[in-house]
Amino acid sequence: MFSLARTALRPALSRTLAASVGVASVHTLPDLPYAYNALEPYICEEIMTLHHQKHHQTYVNGLNAAEKSFAAAPSIKEEIALQAALKFNGGGHINHSLFWKNLAPSNGDGGKLEAGPLKTAIERDFGSVEEFKKEFNAKTAAIQGSGWGWLGYNSSNGKLEIVTTPNQDPLLSHVPLIGIDIWEHAFYIQYKNVKPDYLNAIWNVVNFKEAEKRLAEATK
Repeated sequence: MFSLARTALRPALSRTLAASVGVASVHTLPDLPYAYNALEPYICEEIMTLHHQKHHQTYVNGLNAAEKSFAAAPSIKEEIALQAALKFNGGGHINHSLFWKNLAPSNGDGGKLEAGPLKTAIERDFGSVEEFKKEFNAKTAAIQGSGWGWLGYNSSNGKLEIVTTPNQDPLLSHVPLIGIDIWEHAFYIQYKNVKPDYLNAIWNVVNFKEAEKRLAEATK
C-alpha cells in the first residue's frame, strides 16, 4: 500500500511498507534515540512513555494484523476492505517513526537551527525563522480533530512548504522534513486542550539537524 522509497523516510524505519503487501513482514516498535524524560520540561516523561509504548505500539500491532489479513484475503473485495486499516496503521507507524527522530533534548540538538541549507531555505520561503514557526503553528492548530503538521520539501518546485494531513495519513506529496503530531495523546496530559502552548513549546526540542539531513538527501 505504501512505499517508503523517499530517502527522507529511510532512516526512520527498519523496514519499508512494500507497494504490494502480498508478502507481509513483521514491523517492530523502534527504540527512541533518547530517554523518556529527555525532552522535559517541554514534553513530559509520562506523555513520551504512553505515546511511544502504547500509541505507537498499537499502530505497529494494527499494521502487522492488517498485512497478515491482506496476505490471506481470498478476494479483491476483502483486500479493498482492508485498505483503511493499512492506511491508518501504516501511516501511524511511518509518522511516529519520523516524529521520534524529529525531536532531541534541548541540552543537545533540540531547538537549535544553525546557519546552513535548512535555515537558508526557510528564510527564503517564509521570510524568517520566526515567521515560519508562526505560520506552521497557525496551520497546524487549525486542524479539525486529529492530524499532523509538516514542513515538507516540494520536489516539483524546490521549495519548502507547510502541509497538514488528517488522522494518521502520511505525507506523500512532499518529502517530510519536520512532522508535528497534533493528536491529543501527544500533548493533552501536559497542555490540556491548549494546542498553541504545545506548539510553541515543541520548537525547543525540534531536531533541526535531522531535518537538514533529510533536506540534503532530498536535494541530492
